[in-house]
Order: sequence, then C-alpha cells, then structure tokens
Amino acid sequence: MEDFVTQLVASIRGIWNHRWHALAVMWSVALLGWLRVYTLPDDYQTTARVFVDTQSILKPLLAPMTTLPNVEQQVAIMSRTLLSRPNVERVMRMVDLDVKATTAREHEQQIEELMSKIKIGGTSTYDIYTITYNNKNPKLVRDVVQSLLTIFVEGSFKGKKGESEKAVQFIDDQIKNYEDRLVAAENAVKDFKLRNAGLLPQQGTDYSSQLALAGDALNTAKLELEEAEQARNAIKAQISGDEPVVGLDPKPVEVANPEIDSRISAINKNLDVLRLQYTELHPDIIAAKRLIAQLEERKKAEAKEKKAPDGDPGKNYSPMLQQLKVAQTEADAKVAAMRARVNEYAARHARLLAQINAVPEIESQLAQLTRDYQLNKDNYEKLMAKREAAKLSGDLSSTTDMMTFKIIDPPTLPLAPIGPNRLMLYSVVLLAALLAGPAAAFAMSQARPTFLGPAAMRAVTGLNVIGTVGMNWTPGERIKRRRGQYAFGAAFATLLTAYGGVLAMTVLRI
Repeated sequence: MEDFVTQLVASIRGIWNHRWHALAVMWSVALLGWLRVYTLPDDYQTTARVFVDTQSILKPLLAPMTTLPNVEQQVAIMSRTLLSRPNVERVMRMVDLDVKATTAREHEQQIEELMSKIKIGGTSTYDIYTITYNNKNPKLVRDVVQSLLTIFVEGSFKGKKGESEKAVQFIDDQIKNYEDRLVAAENAVKDFKLRNAGLLPQQGTDYSSQLALAGDALNTAKLELEEAEQARNAIKAQISGDEPVVGLDPKPVEVANPEIDSRISAINKNLDVLRLQYTELHPDIIAAKRLIAQLEERKKAEAKEKKAPDGDPGKNYSPMLQQLKVAQTEADAKVAAMRARVNEYAARHARLLAQINAVPEIESQLAQLTRDYQLNKDNYEKLMAKREAAKLSGDLSSTTDMMTFKIIDPPTLPLAPIGPNRLMLYSVVLLAALLAGPAAAFAMSQARPTFLGPAAMRAVTGLNVIGTVGMNWTPGERIKRRRGQYAFGAAFATLLTAYGGVLAMTVLRI
C-alpha cells in the first residue's frame, strides 16, 4: 500500500511538472470539441398519430352473407410493411428527394437514410399508430411524414381489394372449368340413357325391384286366371245340367234389347276408365272390346230370333239357361283376358331374367355418371356462391365504412430542433479535455522521467545516496513562481468560464 501511495504521489508530481502542457492540451481539446459540437446540424423531428377505427356496423349485418375481411390484421400488416423499398421510393418521389440524387449510389444512400430515420409505432389495444421522422430540414420532415401517412391510408384500403380481384378472377376460371365439366357430364348421361333406354331403371326403381314387381304381378295374374277358369267351369257345369222346357207357349221368350244395350253401355264406361290408365294393347281393354263384340253379335242373334219361324230350336230354352249362356260368354272373355295378361307378365318377367347380367352393369355405369354429374353440379353452384361472396368482400375491403382513419396529430412544421443535445455534448467535451490534459502530462513525464527524491534514485539505481542539495528560492524566484501559479489558475478558470459562456450561448439559442 505504501508503494502504491508513493507511486501515486510521484505520478501527480510528474503531471504537475508538465502542468502547462496539460493546460494547453485541455484548451486544445475543449476548443476543437466545442467547435465541432457547434457546427453539428440541427435535428428536427415531427410525429403524426392516426387512430384506425375498425368497429363498423357492417360487420354484424353482412357476416352471414360473406367472408368479412380482417381489417385489424390488414392495418397491422400495412403498418409493418410501410417501410418497404417501393414505399420509400414513392416517398422520395413525392418530396422530390430523387431529384437530388445524380448517381445510383446517392440514390441508395438516400433510401438507406430514409429507412433508418423513419420510425413506425403502434399500440396493440387502441389501434393508434405513430409515424416519426428526423432530419435537418424541417420542411422535409413534415413532407415525409405527410407522404407516409397518405401511403398508409391508401395502402390500407387498396391492400385487400387487389387480393379480392385476384380471388374473383381465380374463381371465374374455376367456374369456367367446372362449367365445361358439367356440360360434358350432362352429355355423357344423355348419350348413355339414349343408348340403353330399354335397360335403365324406370320411375326410380332399380333392376331388382322391377324383377320382384314383375314376379309378383305374374303370380297375381296366374291366381286371377285360375279363379276365372274355376268360375267358368262352374257355369259350364250348370248349363250341362239344365233341360229344355217343353209344352210352353209356342211363342219363344223374347229377349229385350234394352238389357243388352245397358250392359254394352256399362262396359263402354268401364272401357273409358281403363283407357285413362292403360293403352289399347292392355289385356283388360282387349277383353272389354271382345265382350262388347260378343254382346253385339248376341243382339243381332236375338233380333234374328224374333223373325225366326216357330220351329227355332232356341224357343224351348228357359230364361235361366239364356242367362247362364251369357254368363258363360262373359266368363270365357274374362278367362281370355286373364290369359293374355298372364302371357304379357310372363314375357316381361322372362325379358327381365334375360337381362339379369346386363342390367346391373348398366345401372352401375349410370350411377357413376350421375354421381360425377352431381359432384360437378354441386361444385359449380358452390363456386357461383363463392364468387358473389368474394365480390362482396372486395367491395367491403375498399369501402371507407369498414375502417375509419382519424388523424389525432397531423404532421406539423417543427420550429425548434430536438437535437443534438449540445449542453450534454459541451459537458462531455469539457470532461474529455479535463482528462486529456493530465493524461498528456503523465505521458510526457513518463517519456522524460526525473528523480523526484533520493528514495526514487535509490530504488531505480540501487546505489546509496550520500546526500542531497536543497533548493534555495530567492525572493525574485518565489515571486516568479507565485505568478506562474496564479497564471495557471487563471488559465484553468478561464477554461471553465469559457465552458459557462458556451452553455449560456446554447441556452439563449434554444
């Protein structure tokens, strides 16, 4: 510790020996530093604050109809991409900065300077965004911030509109594609139905259902035919057991024509009803026509009987026998009709059985074609709805009703600079000068070392010091020495006074 104190005292005495050099260095550093600070250009700054109101009444009204744009995200992305190179170059053109750049290097330097000095800030809660710019030209500061504010507002409106137009164009292309597919699918289904008209399912029933229905209809027709044949056989049995009546009035029983006419009329009415349901080739219609023809023949026969001689063999038949004959005729007609129906159903059933291998394949192909057609149709209708929603979304993205920009603080022309902080810089220069002077004096003392006492000489040389010679200051030398101390103090005080004057001048300038 004693060695450290001794070394410290020796260093201080060495600095004191070169105090005038230290003072000169302090003055030089102070004057040069203050001059540099004084010549620094003023830094002007302006800030614009804008509030983006994204809470529109259109959102809840149009939410079920279209996809609403995320205006909050849109504005946030625009604020982050505001300092992109195209936007900065646009700002340079708006404030005529590009005119000053004569070379590509100067142009790049201006772009880098703008991008480094422009600051974009925002709040995550209230959607308030700030745009700040610093420059030595106050008018340029205001114009740059105003240009950025304009680009920010315009970009927020136009950002999603372009994307919506691209989306609509893409959907239109897809609609055209699916429209061609839909027409092709329709033509394929139509051609397939024309080629396989006889094998396709009818009225929504497939082949197995048709085969089951044909089998049921054939069995029912066979049962009805058997019932009709049994009824006819019973009538024949009654006729074969009936005897002709002898000894009655020689005049035969007349058969009234109105009865036959009424039956023919009833059958015709039934025939009209059948024609509303079936074609002329239907077994029931054919049987009804045959029965009408038989009744007409009977009517003619009865008319002949009225004119026949008394020896007509039919004059001895009873009215009951005649009625049985008529019933037999009707039963024969019904049996014939039922047999025709059975034959028709049997032919249908046989035809379906013959198609048992081809029809399922046809139905499978038709189902696949129909499925493809329905899929293309569904996609086409969905794309049509999406296109309208995309158009509406694009209109919503570009309308001012979805977001409202309220400029809280417009950019103004700054009157007072915000920098540089000359008061602090002047103080830093003074501190640097106060440190540089002693440092220079210390360096000079180390470059030209002297022994400040016998102890220092003994420590360096290792020799014993026999004696020392003291300095005897004369009165004149004492006065001169005192004057030198006063001059040094005055010079140092003058340095501090100059520092105070510089600060006062700076304060007055502000």
